[in-house]
Amino acid sequence: MAWRWAGSFPAGGAIFAPAAHAATAPVDPLATREPHFPAKAKSVIWLHMDGAPSTLDLYDYKPELAKLAGQPVPQSFLKGIKTSTQGGVGKLYVSGERTWKQHGESGAWFSNLLPHLSQHADKLAFIKSSVTVGATHDISILKLNTGDVNPGRPSLGAWVSYALGSLNQDLPTYVVLYNDIKEPSAGSVNWSSGFLPAVYQGTTFRPGDSPILNLDRPKWMTATEQRSALDLLKKLNEKAAARYPSDTELQARIRSYELAYRMETSAPEAVNLDSESEATKEAYGLNEDATRGYGTNMLRARRLIERGVRFVHVVSGPAPGATGEDRNWDAHRNLDDNHGRNARQVDKPIAALLSDLQQRGLLDQTLVVWTSEFGRTSYGESGNGRDHNPWGYTQWIAGGGVKAGYTHGQTDEIGLQAVDNKVDTYDLHATILNQLGLDHLKVTFLHDGRSERPTVVFGDVVKNLVA
Repeated sequence: MAWRWAGSFPAGGAIFAPAAHAATAPVDPLATREPHFPAKAKSVIWLHMDGAPSTLDLYDYKPELAKLAGQPVPQSFLKGIKTSTQGGVGKLYVSGERTWKQHGESGAWFSNLLPHLSQHADKLAFIKSSVTVGATHDISILKLNTGDVNPGRPSLGAWVSYALGSLNQDLPTYVVLYNDIKEPSAGSVNWSSGFLPAVYQGTTFRPGDSPILNLDRPKWMTATEQRSALDLLKKLNEKAAARYPSDTELQARIRSYELAYRMETSAPEAVNLDSESEATKEAYGLNEDATRGYGTNMLRARRLIERGVRFVHVVSGPAPGATGEDRNWDAHRNLDDNHGRNARQVDKPIAALLSDLQQRGLLDQTLVVWTSEFGRTSYGESGNGRDHNPWGYTQWIAGGGVKAGYTHGQTDEIGLQAVDNKVDTYDLHATILNQLGLDHLKVTFLHDGRSERPTVVFGDVVKNLVA
């Protein structure tokens, strides 16, 4: 069966349904589509802090935790938590190097690990009651990006691409950036299109000066020869596609060849930073070893959004000199060294991104989301680190019509569990889609006879977060 566009967005949501006749002319799957209602944002920059930072050491100031440091965790704080600490293992931990200060008119707390980002306190909407399920990285990262703990579902970026289409036919609508020589934890399943047509999956841009492999035309081939070869290939693929109209991989391949052809011109310009001023490069940290890799991705993210890319998924990679467990934020031990290195890598570039977007008039139409797979506990079995915490941690959103300078929810006195206004991954996804003008209940896709949606079976827009 062939797939065609059925129904209108405002009335019933987007559903790809089986066409009555295979000969039906295909609709461009990445054509720009109207949202359900007026959107506050056009695009998303999704900042995933890989390994899960301790937001207790970044944003969530807990004086009571400092008072109890070094003591066993009081049993009253462990209610509802199944963990070895109930048997007396692990003591409350506070770094001796941590200092705290309130910033901006909002009075938001930041630690000394984030001197640059703290200057943007009044741009951020904090979610200090974030919760999730699972406490292993691969499972929780999968849920963060796809809304489910099992592989096979589309990522949020894929849903956005499916629902809204492209704003620039010469660039991918969904791009993934990372500053490591290998893929981030759990790999491409986190930017997969899942059961959606393959054209909606994320396109990875590798680190370095040539982030897109095999993009240039072979030196021995002329432009005319290349165009002729592509035209022939397109005809052959279209014949095959007519025989197998439900093969979305084949449809995606046809489109990818044409997109790659157009990207030979558009993509190098989009990721090349030579035209940026020295002041801009300095602001993003491109002149410093500690920030160069991540800062390059932040600047590329701005350039991609500026050129119409819908969803830019940026995964933090290892800071220069990091080895072993310090390759990401996963600080089970030696938290001071780990977070000092990782915070230094991202603090200045993210602050520069917020400033740059605002100066260019892009922040109002771009959602910047700072997120991780889970948080970290107030204790750690090692004595100088923290363990995984899905019960209460901090995330934030900026731009795109969110309520700047606002804090939603809170954790308990030691920062272990969210105590009110809990926000699960489904709620975060629903809220982001809402700001893009999409009702998450109406963004649907017919898969194996079931009408699927981004938020699976749960999810509510966090109305207090949106202006």
